[in-house]
Amino acid sequence: MFRRLHFRSALVASFVLLFAAAVLADRTNLKPGINAFTPQQDIEIGRKAAQEVEQKMPMCNDPKVDAYLTKIGQRLIAHLNTRGIDYPWEFHCVNDKAINAFALPGGFVFINRGAIEAADNEAQLAGVMAHELSHVALRHGTNQVTKGQYAELGIGIMGAAGSIFGSAAGAAVAGAGNLTFGSVLLHNSRGAETQADVMGTQVLYDSGYDPRAMAAFFENLNASTEGGKAPPEFFSDHPNPDHRIERVEAEIRKMGGAPPDAEKDSPEFEAIKREVMALPPPPKTKPAPARGSNSGAAGAPVIPKPEDPSVNLTLLQYGKVSLSYPANWKNYSKKNTLVLLPHGGVVDAGNGQGALAWGVIGGLEQVHKKASASDALQEATHKIITALLKENEGMEITQQPAGTNVGGLPALSTYFGNDSPAGGREKDWLITVLAPQGLYYYICVAPEADYARFQPAFQLIVDSMHFQK
Repeated sequence: MFRRLHFRSALVASFVLLFAAAVLADRTNLKPGINAFTPQQDIEIGRKAAQEVEQKMPMCNDPKVDAYLTKIGQRLIAHLNTRGIDYPWEFHCVNDKAINAFALPGGFVFINRGAIEAADNEAQLAGVMAHELSHVALRHGTNQVTKGQYAELGIGIMGAAGSIFGSAAGAAVAGAGNLTFGSVLLHNSRGAETQADVMGTQVLYDSGYDPRAMAAFFENLNASTEGGKAPPEFFSDHPNPDHRIERVEAEIRKMGGAPPDAEKDSPEFEAIKREVMALPPPPKTKPAPARGSNSGAAGAPVIPKPEDPSVNLTLLQYGKVSLSYPANWKNYSKKNTLVLLPHGGVVDAGNGQGALAWGVIGGLEQVHKKASASDALQEATHKIITALLKENEGMEITQQPAGTNVGGLPALSTYFGNDSPAGGREKDWLITVLAPQGLYYYICVAPEADYARFQPAFQLIVDSMHFQK
């Protein structure tokens, strides 16, 4: 009797496991994108930005509401694939009637009271939160910053001529200390929104909530724009992907449809919703900036200048190149790319992305064989200059390419003027060197008003270069 029962239980358990495996296999598999930051840096950046949020935005400061959000959040987190990363999750209610929510890197989640008031039931609120938690798990915040750095350094500076994956990553990490709330709460791409919708739907399903609540909440948001009404604030940070609702419904079908006993609402949600609606109204004006904010007379941020390059030198070997650089600079070089930055060399470009204002970046490009080395050098350099001018609106040549010698190899030296992210104009020195491996290129960057202070260090770096065969 015992054995027969045990045998039947084993069959049932096997069936359940096989069914669960099938459901998991059918669902969309999502992975974090390219990222120059570590998970620990996500947490550090998110914590700093969260402190800024609490200073600048009106908080509900209702422990009962925050505890309720935390309870739902923990239920969802239990089914969230963070890939083994232990985030210090925090949940806060913002005293803002706009329908919105956002999550900062590292697990700092903020829900506007307007989102709670707009939700018809707990499952819809959980859907909003599952969407935000998915942004954290997929590391969309720092992924966006990373891609922004690739665009800024890989395209905005080097254009099609540059293959500087490592350079962009180094600059992104170098600017991590400068990232603020505005920097990491970038407008999510439609692709990131789609991923968060899909993963959020999976988390809702696995947590026992009705996954259809995700689509229902979006339907409510879409309905709120009828009659020419302004779209909810949610869509300003979360652009509405095409076929959003259909994609959520398709994911539910992949998982076998909504379970018949899926949870939609709870008495606690209704009580909290009444609690939120009874809170004092949000302030009519935005709070004044915190004292001691780093701003100039006209309100523009004051960007501190890096210290003087050290006379002490550090030897660097990267790829087939060796050189020396100031000991108080940071090295973020990788493979055949070079990134050497003084502290503070990457600044906020004013669009939520970092940009190189002081430092040296470089890379290696393949060269088509020519009848002479001079022709190959001229043609390859021309391609880089063309890309630079195309991708940088404010850039202009101030000194045409002139022949020189670097490390015993033929080279060209070209100077440019460009708009500086630190304000005013900058001076850019392009050095191109023809080596057996291809064309090495280097750009030395500093604001015009500060260039004389950094020029000796730039010259020293170039003069110290040695290229192996």
